[in-house]
Amino acid sequence: MEIRQLTCFVAVAEERHFGRAAERLHMAQPALSLLIRQLEENLGARLLDRTTRRVDLTPAGQELLDRGRRVLHDLELLEADVRREGDASTGVLRLGFAGAAAYDVVPELARAVRAGLPGVTLSLRGELPSPALESGLRDGSLDAALLHPPVASPGIRHRVVGREPLVVALPVDAPLTARPSVGVGALEGLPVVAHPPGSPLHRAAQELFLAAGLPLRIGQVAQDTASMLSLVAAGGGVALVPASVRALQLREVVYAELEGSPQIDLALAWRDEDRSARLRAFLDVALGWVDSAGATGTSPAAR
Repeated sequence: MEIRQLTCFVAVAEERHFGRAAERLHMAQPALSLLIRQLEENLGARLLDRTTRRVDLTPAGQELLDRGRRVLHDLELLEADVRREGDASTGVLRLGFAGAAAYDVVPELARAVRAGLPGVTLSLRGELPSPALESGLRDGSLDAALLHPPVASPGIRHRVVGREPLVVALPVDAPLTARPSVGVGALEGLPVVAHPPGSPLHRAAQELFLAAGLPLRIGQVAQDTASMLSLVAAGGGVALVPASVRALQLREVVYAELEGSPQIDLALAWRDEDRSARLRAFLDVALGWVDSAGATGTSPAAR
């Protein structure tokens, strides 16, 4: 059965008249009658009872009409979806991001996308731990993500877009707030409000304490940066956070430089198999913005 035959049959079945169906389809009535006869022969079933005044459906014809309408409707939706995916200049792109990106990279990247792709809407989803962002890319609920590498999932490509050190977030009444910078040794015995286990930032904190020969004493675990700082403000401990988080100012939280801090990477990640024109256009704009920022000697995440 061909799509053209099905389209012609549905028109005849809905109009209950070959002449009106031929006008609706902008074709000659004899050609329409021939297509319907060929369809009946191909299916081995009589679909229509024809009289001189009207056309009635047989039970087989009614079945084909009911299900054929759904098939044609699904084809229309499929065509619209494919056209929309092929149009790089419009539609929605779902971008997830880790908490550190929220205060610097995401606003600037969003401005670059609005300028370069004014018809594309960014649907922003954050603040999410990097493992959750990887999961969103794998299951297709995200088109791209700003996360902290390493990236463990096969089939996901990424490019580093910035790097920055960790700083220490302290309760405002903590004795260490009098120092402009602190070493990991000064944090010995203090409860740490930690990122979720398994996340790159959690591992970075573990490695820092391990290198200093100290245990990491986890007081509480927070799923996002805002919750983490709220716990610090409430006296729940100290937190090691990327330097860009300092843009989030709370009266009860003070930031101090962390001596010997490693550089924490932030990367833009996407599914390698996703060949949609919209994603490719977004990557062109996003990576072009990164290259432009890098050309000035400034890492986007460090500004």
